[in-house]
Amino acid sequence: MKEQVFNIKNNTDFTQIALDVFKHQFSNNRVYRSFCDLLYIHPSDVTSINEIPFLPIQFFKTKEVLSSKSEIQEVFSSSGTTGSVTSKHYVTDLNWYEESYLKGFEYFYNNIEDYVVLALLPNYLERKGSSLVYMVHDLIEKSKHSESGFYLNNIDELAHKLKVLDTQNKKVLLIGVSFALLDLVEKYQFNLKNTIIMETGGMKGRRKELIRNELHDLLCNGFGVHQIHSEYGMTELLSQGYSKGNGIFKSPPWMRILTRDTEDPLTVLPQGKSGGINVIDLANYNSCSFIATQDLGKVYPDNSFEIIGRFDNSDIRGCNLMVL
Repeated sequence: MKEQVFNIKNNTDFTQIALDVFKHQFSNNRVYRSFCDLLYIHPSDVTSINEIPFLPIQFFKTKEVLSSKSEIQEVFSSSGTTGSVTSKHYVTDLNWYEESYLKGFEYFYNNIEDYVVLALLPNYLERKGSSLVYMVHDLIEKSKHSESGFYLNNIDELAHKLKVLDTQNKKVLLIGVSFALLDLVEKYQFNLKNTIIMETGGMKGRRKELIRNELHDLLCNGFGVHQIHSEYGMTELLSQGYSKGNGIFKSPPWMRILTRDTEDPLTVLPQGKSGGINVIDLANYNSCSFIATQDLGKVYPDNSFEIIGRFDNSDIRGCNLMVL
């Protein structure tokens, strides 16, 4: 199945493989099967991806969401405030994750070896179980540049390296959490010509939350660039979407975003309508590929999408359909 997923060519391929994955997970994922049973939805009744049930993301906080009986190789966990319940993604085959993020990066940015990869991810590095750190560490290794690496609190060294690499006309990818990138440009001013700045979101109580336009304006001015790139990923997904500017994301061929009605979570909205974000991530073959997130967004006719906010602290309306 892995080869089929990562060689999807068109909408027909995607739909057929998504329906096959749904049948597989219905049969092999106890948590997902119970959810579908409660909704009285069976694969024999499902003929389109809009009819597939999307599992509320909260189940990753309380259950082992698995469609495989293989040994667990890695447990990725979300960040959270002290005492909060974090999401856990149990991964039985890391090859799915590695192939997803490597092929996904290449799909949007070409060969990783073309870049020096610098990572400013302090709050992620300070804890265990981050899927983002796992991915970026591998991208750093595969870049094969001795200058590539992680930065924690040594932003003076990072600032110097950014300026030197840029004057050497080397292609650089600086991937960082939002508050750390802001810390950097508040201390230093740049005029970068060969560097991609990619934010991964996340103030996590470190700073006042900013809307995307405010954040990107500050970062554009501070780094001297025209656009800020963004990565859309989460602990519960093995694939990522990327934005090359203006907050418009695109996903690789094996990932798709839909929006659902905020009042009726089982209803998928037409493209162009704002609603809750549902993600189909076929790389999640061994967990659950159909997830109802807590993000709000809009999907455009070319399947690009925009994140416009999050549901508030209350649970997503209609998602408390069951307690397993």
